[in-house]
Formats: sequence, C-alpha cells, structure tokens
Amino acid sequence: MHSIPQAWTPLLRTARMKAAIIDLDGTMVDTIGDFVVALNATLADLRLPAVDRDFIERTVGKGSEHLIRSTLAQVGGDAGLYDSAWARYQQHYERINGDHAGVYPGVAEGLERLRMNGWTLACLTNKPGAFALSLLRKKGLADFFQVAFGGDAFERTKPDPLPLLKTCEALGRAPSRTLMVGDSSNDARAARAAGCPVVLVTYGYNHGEPVRAVDADGFIDRLDELPLTMDRFSCTSRDCPTR
Repeated sequence: MHSIPQAWTPLLRTARMKAAIIDLDGTMVDTIGDFVVALNATLADLRLPAVDRDFIERTVGKGSEHLIRSTLAQVGGDAGLYDSAWARYQQHYERINGDHAGVYPGVAEGLERLRMNGWTLACLTNKPGAFALSLLRKKGLADFFQVAFGGDAFERTKPDPLPLLKTCEALGRAPSRTLMVGDSSNDARAARAAGCPVVLVTYGYNHGEPVRAVDADGFIDRLDELPLTMDRFSCTSRDCPTR
C-alpha cells in the first residue's frame, strides 16, 4: 500500500485538484539521446568538437536558444555561429525526434489513471511546439492531453510564470487548483510565480543539481505514484472540497 507523503499534506489537502500541467523532457520522456545526436551532428557540420551526455543533461530545460548558445560556448565556438547552428540543429532534430528517446516507466499508466479519475491534463514544455507534438504522438502520449504548448507558444518560457498562467486559462482552471508536474527548478520556479502547487519527479535532469533541494510541494519516483497519492488524499481528507 502506498503511504501518503507527509510533506505534501499541508498544501494539497486544502484543495482537491482535478487538473495538471505536465512537463515533457525529463518528466515524461527521456530525450537526452535525441539531444546528443542532434547537437553533435550540428557541431560536426560546423567542424566543432562534440559535447558529452553529462553536459547536455546539465544544460537542457531552458529552451533551444539557451541550449545552442551554451553548447557553442562550451566547445569554444564563435557566438556569431548561432544562426547557422540554430538552423542546422532544427534540421537534425526534426530528422531524429524521438528515435533515441524513451518514455519513463509509469508515465503512460499514471496519465491513464489521472484521465480515468476525471483529471484535465495539459503538456507544457520549453521544447519547440512542433517537436513536442510530434514526440507526444510518436510515443503514444498525445491523446492524454486536452492542450499541449511548446516553448514558442507564448512570449516567454519557463521559469517565467506566463506559460503556466496561459495554460491554466486554456484549461479553464484557476492556478491554485492546477498542479504543475515537472523535473526541475525551472518548473518549480514557474509554478511558484504562477500560484500553482508543484510536484517534481526525482529522475529528471534539473540542470545537474539535486532535485530534492528544490522548493516544491512534493516528489515522486514514478508518475503513476501521483494518482495513487491523490486518491489517498481524497479518501483521508474530510474537509476537501469537491472542486
């Protein structure tokens, strides 16, 4: 039997949520392999040295522009190469998107349980929208989500709160009743600023930093732990409103 994480109870027992915004890279799908292939193909085109997986794990999560600029700086490439690197990276990533990525254990099961329990779900990622939608479809996850937004959907990206606020608006839910599920401080900071509760998975990237040191309302080792825990809250909390 799954016990209720006590650290969650002060916040999550105050309001019974039925909506969640879920991050993509590092939360639902391990996409580091795709980044390794696409980035190193781009660097090879530019006759620059390759980067390793550890560097990419520390760098992803803040959007493609940040990733490419950081990669050029890492390998000693001239900043003036950015436009060329961007164009080549987009071509390479589109070609291999999802080929070297895998869905984390428990993700499909967790999403299905949430949907069966009446949750409304959105995917929100800093990955470009076309790549995100293609990846969700390729991995069989697209149908779980009412809406899906990429990093180019709004004027700003996470950790700015704007994408979360716009996604809550699209779902027709108040931020305080919408749970953010992610893998990094980016997700947590955006959630805090937007007024959303936030739970982080423990297996993601988080820029190379310990995820449990992040200011969040709870942590899970698998996504299918989330609906089980929320079910237990519903069963044990007497003062939880229905909506």
